[in-house]
Amino acid sequence: MADQQRGKLKIFMGYAAGVGKTYKMLEEAHQLKSSGVDIVVGYFEPHGRQDTIAKCERLEIIPRKSIDYRGSAFEEMDTDAILARRPQSCVVDEFPHTNVPGSPRSKRWEDVQVLLDAGIDVLTTMNIQHLESLNDQVWNISGVRVRETVPDWVVQQADEVVMVDLTPRALLHRLQRGVVYERGKAEQAMQKFFRESTLVALRELALRQAAHEVEHRISNGQSGAGSGADVTALPRKHHKILVLVTPNPKTAMVIRRAKRVSDFLGAECFAVIVQPSGDLSGLPEADREAVERHLNFARNLHIETRILEGEDAASVVVDFGRRNQVTQIFVTRPQGWSSLPGLSRDPVQKIIGLAKDMQIVIVSDREPVAQ
Repeated sequence: MADQQRGKLKIFMGYAAGVGKTYKMLEEAHQLKSSGVDIVVGYFEPHGRQDTIAKCERLEIIPRKSIDYRGSAFEEMDTDAILARRPQSCVVDEFPHTNVPGSPRSKRWEDVQVLLDAGIDVLTTMNIQHLESLNDQVWNISGVRVRETVPDWVVQQADEVVMVDLTPRALLHRLQRGVVYERGKAEQAMQKFFRESTLVALRELALRQAAHEVEHRISNGQSGAGSGADVTALPRKHHKILVLVTPNPKTAMVIRRAKRVSDFLGAECFAVIVQPSGDLSGLPEADREAVERHLNFARNLHIETRILEGEDAASVVVDFGRRNQVTQIFVTRPQGWSSLPGLSRDPVQKIIGLAKDMQIVIVSDREPVAQ
């Protein structure tokens, strides 16, 4: 239907497995059912947690769909079956999940978008480490590179984000009792991702994100951000951010960092590359593939991309920045970069010299903390 109202998205977010996101989500599902809402469970991952499994009792569960991949059968959420059932609301566990190849969509959050477009409300779960812009920070904290991520704009479009909190000590106690994982797996987890120092840092990251979500909703005049009173956003300085794209693998890290900052500042964000031809045809194949990958990554994060024409990359970037009122330029530190003026022909050094009226942010890679 053309006038179909989009469903509402509610995300239950935590900082680690076992803090109680799914349990809290299922509690709300029961409350909605009790109030007369037609609600189903579209996907639920029990992980052997008996108290959470018990919470699924008396809720209608849509059977999963089996998909064959390389001779093995995998079960995924059956989005088509949910659409055919047309409930008012649907529970979908593990929002960042990557679907098995052969699925209609590659990510579960994309399946959720389909349900929302059909007017179905969705309750879902995720951890803070799956937020795309925090990928590098989580790696620095934990030494673990999270591969399943959700673009920030998807979370920002949620009607409500509920932070499910539990102290690291309490979480470790649950882990030791075998509530989160079976004891063998729990012992391994406590030696790796579930170190107390890592959990403390991730929890702090989650709480900061919660504060940011509240500020974002207040500044955009969204209801549910606070007490419900009318709020007028305070004026803020207008920022625009530019990311210089290169074939350097570190460019993805720069894009994430710039996107994170632009979201906090409420700024527009551009990702640009400079080429003499005005397109990517002059690049070697490997470099062209890398640049296209970075530009697609930026587009997926809802960053505007441009290929600028010119011979002198630094001059073109700074000129574009001035014409578009850019306030910050994000670049990566190239290999062999020298901080001594006159000793480097690197365009980053020239950008620093030309863009005296802009802030230049050189994003350096950092090794993760020792485990």
